[in-house]
Amino acid sequence: MLILASSSPRRRELLEIARIPFVIETAPVDESPRAEESAAQLTQRLARDKVLAIADKFPSDFILGADTVVVINHAAEGAEVLGKPNGPSDAARMLRALSGRGHQVVTGVCLLSSVAGAAPARRMRTEAVSTTVNMATISEIEISAYVATGEPLDKAGAYAIQGMASRWITGIDGCYYNVVGLPLPVVYAWLVAEGLV
Repeated sequence: MLILASSSPRRRELLEIARIPFVIETAPVDESPRAEESAAQLTQRLARDKVLAIADKFPSDFILGADTVVVINHAAEGAEVLGKPNGPSDAARMLRALSGRGHQVVTGVCLLSSVAGAAPARRMRTEAVSTTVNMATISEIEISAYVATGEPLDKAGAYAIQGMASRWITGIDGCYYNVVGLPLPVVYAWLVAEGLV
């Protein structure tokens, strides 16, 4: 059985669309970034932490975890990692920073497997997938109206590519599903290799 260690409605919907059977089980995980941690390192660590938080509860099941962040590369200051906004004003700040420029969406995924036999052993796969997203310039009026809908408040980078923010996306380079929150081709290939689908 596949256990999804995520409360994200988007990840649940993506697995359902792909017709991959699963059940949801989550546990609290501290999502604070560590000093000098890259976006790839951060998302893979958090995906792994989510999996390990429930691993003892499901010793003979497969557990999938994921975490997504948005990365803006500033010429002078270096990379800025954006997680979920901590409120409407933070969401507006993030949208202003993304307006009129490209950015990367990085999702870390982790699959903890169970190997059958007399002495079960766990096997872990992790990967970080990056997609470049280009966003049109968004006016202050549009930002205020979008934030007021509540849609950006639980999304990394304060927008949903599959929602109202789709009207500002001028192009992507990479996996669309990664931007939604789960790189389905990577996950599917892992599950096929494990004989789950």
